[in-house]
Amino acid sequence: MKRFYSILSILLICSLVFGCSKESDNTEIETPINVSKTYRYLALGDSYTIGQSVCETCRFPIQLKTKLKQSMASTDNILTDIIAQTGWTTANLKNAIAAQNPANNYDLVTLLIGVNNQYQNKPFSLYEQEFPELVNIAIEKAKGNKNNVIVVSIPDYAYTPFGNGNTTISAQIDIYNAFAENYCIQNNITFVNITDITREGLAQPTLVANDGLHPSDLAYSRFVERIFPKAKVILGL
Repeated sequence: MKRFYSILSILLICSLVFGCSKESDNTEIETPINVSKTYRYLALGDSYTIGQSVCETCRFPIQLKTKLKQSMASTDNILTDIIAQTGWTTANLKNAIAAQNPANNYDLVTLLIGVNNQYQNKPFSLYEQEFPELVNIAIEKAKGNKNNVIVVSIPDYAYTPFGNGNTTISAQIDIYNAFAENYCIQNNITFVNITDITREGLAQPTLVANDGLHPSDLAYSRFVERIFPKAKVILGL
C-alpha cells in the first residue's frame, strides 16, 4: 500500500511539473512568410499615353510604374499594360479595347483621351457620348471598382511650337476638360488636372518633346508627381 501511494505521489508531482508544458511542447512556432504581391495597371489613351516622341521608359505610365515600385516591397511587382496610339479618338480607343479585350482584373486604370476629337474637329456631342462610355469601360477593367480609376486631363498643345499659342485650341481644350472633370465630380471618380503644366510649354521649351508638339519626359515626370499620390492610395501603398 505504501508503495502504491509513493507511485501515486510521483505521478502527481510529474503531472504538476510537466502538465503546463505539455501543450506548448506540441505547439509549432509559426514563422512569418513574406508573400510577394503583383499589382496590375492598365493605361488607356492616345499619343499622350503611348508617349509619342519620348523613350519607352519616359512615357508617363512607365514613369508612374517606376515611382510606385519605389513604395513597394522589394519582392512586389507591378505589371503595366498600355492600350494607346497616336491619333486615336474616343471611338478609336473604344474599338481597340473591344478588340484586345483585356481582363477585368486591374488594380489601377488611367484614362487620358479626347485631344484628337478636338484636333480632328469631331462633333463635341461625340465626346459627350463616348467619354462616359470609356469611363465605364475603365471601371469594368478595374475590377468593377470606380475607386481604382484615375482620369487625367487633356494637355494643351497650343503651348507648343506646333500650336503657336493658338487661343482657339486652348478654349476648345477647356471645354473638353470641363466636361470630363464635371462628369468625374458628379460620379465620384478621381480626376487629375495636368493641363496647366503643358501651358508652360512655350515659356519652358524643355517641357516639349523634340517633335515640337508632344510633352517631353520632363513634362511627363511632372504629370506623375500629381498622379502618383492618388495611385499610391488606390494600391494601398
